[in-house]
Amino acid sequence: MRYSAVGRDPADIDGLRPGGLGFNPKRQLRRGGTSEEHRVAIRDARPLIGKLSQDREGFVLLHHQSAVQNFYDEDEIARVYYPECERVIKEATGATRVVAFDHIVRNAAVSAKGNAVKIPAKRVHDDYTAWSAPQRVRDLMGGEAEALLKHRFAIINLWRPIRGPVLESPLVLCDAESLSEENLIARDLKYPDRTGETYSITYNPNQRYYYFPKMQPEEPVLIRCFDSAPNGAARFSAHTGFDDPTSPPDAPPRESLEVRTLVFYAPAG
Repeated sequence: MRYSAVGRDPADIDGLRPGGLGFNPKRQLRRGGTSEEHRVAIRDARPLIGKLSQDREGFVLLHHQSAVQNFYDEDEIARVYYPECERVIKEATGATRVVAFDHIVRNAAVSAKGNAVKIPAKRVHDDYTAWSAPQRVRDLMGGEAEALLKHRFAIINLWRPIRGPVLESPLVLCDAESLSEENLIARDLKYPDRTGETYSITYNPNQRYYYFPKMQPEEPVLIRCFDSAPNGAARFSAHTGFDDPTSPPDAPPRESLEVRTLVFYAPAG
């Protein structure tokens, strides 16, 4: 798998400690685009279905049949699929409010034709950081943001195959309990109207990786990218697509859709 090749200065870790919403924007992170590849063991997570926990591993597999007819139709995704994702995540997490706000469709064959569809990501990463997660709440929730940030919130992605079984570039997930803060490297993500921030991941032989072989469209995965709870929950996780050596040479390109959501919980107590 492909990792970031840039190391972290130990002094950079302080802003990521529990209670890390006090992130210090003046700290100097080393941001780099170089990468390196490592062969890693990837375990079959299907025997663990029903035992996985977002609080522990940072991901779970669900069963949900979507009513969407065309996952390449932007209007149908916003009109039908966003509300579906909000309901699924609210039920799975016990949250009081879920707001779907963004999505990415991936298909290497369609992407080659030059439209907005992307190819599968192939470097281990986390979509949000200790700075960019609360900043996204401020970007999207307007006058409610500061009140919402006083209580626990998370950013959870709902990842789903559009067609199955997935045989090429399957999704691999890092067990959050094996992901060390020293392996999180903040990187700028430039947009036309704003700058975001993601974590690239450096290699650590203690990291444990899982995947669900031959995923079908009715098998969405919830990936907790960030959680503001200082204790009792996986705060960060990591994922990517990987080159599966068991994939048949004529495997069709992976088609998937990933929806990002803000997840708000009731005030403690």
